[in-house]
Amino acid sequence: MPEVVFRNITKNYSNPEGDETPAIRDVTLTIQNGEFVCVLGPSGCGKSTLLEIAAGLLPRSGGEILLDGKPLSGTSRDVGVVFQDSSLFPWRSIRKNVEFGLELAGVSREEREQKAEKAIEMVGLKGFENKYPHQLSGGMRQRAGLARTLVNDPSFILMDEPFSAVDHLTRLTLQDEIVRIWMQEKKTILFITHDVAEAVYLADRVVLLSPRPSYIRHIFDVPVKRPRDRSDPRLLDVVQRIYIKLNNPRDEEETVDYSI
Repeated sequence: MPEVVFRNITKNYSNPEGDETPAIRDVTLTIQNGEFVCVLGPSGCGKSTLLEIAAGLLPRSGGEILLDGKPLSGTSRDVGVVFQDSSLFPWRSIRKNVEFGLELAGVSREEREQKAEKAIEMVGLKGFENKYPHQLSGGMRQRAGLARTLVNDPSFILMDEPFSAVDHLTRLTLQDEIVRIWMQEKKTILFITHDVAEAVYLADRVVLLSPRPSYIRHIFDVPVKRPRDRSDPRLLDVVQRIYIKLNNPRDEEETVDYSI
């Protein structure tokens, strides 16, 4: 798996009059090979903007992103994205949805079916291959969306609040599932969330962004081996420290270089 480096990423938006509004300011971060990193921050701070820049869906105003030492520009087959909405095609079965990217890439039918079967089984949807999206629950549709990303075997996976639309119990189950898959596949993951407890439960490190224009205020290590117990006092301590930071938004700006 590759190392991912965000170096001095900035993003400004321009209005019709030509005035610029800064959204992201000088974000520098290194994500190690196979690391699971969660990004937290207040609503509207630019979390999803950062993800869209990494996915090549949004141009950046400055800086660069390196994937295994090579500049990342535009979309890449090495980068997979899982959005808040599973965005499945309603007229295609789950198998055909999962196969879609491979189909566009010209992969043979036999290989598509083999890879789709593996990805569907990996996310716990074996037996639902021939169902259509409207026949599945919200949590199952998100699993299908994850399978559609995994089937392309990206080395870097971006996840934009993928569990925000499901109920709480389903969300906890999906958290356990993504940890299981990550432990099995050891992909490098950048996971956007607004849920502090979710971030701490999932991540090796939690990146806290400031209000817009966002910069990295602090990075919290989560020093607990997996599998984890949500009631572990060490996890609860990290959650508490993050809340203290969130409740003091005007404290001194940090200038630590997180590229190391």
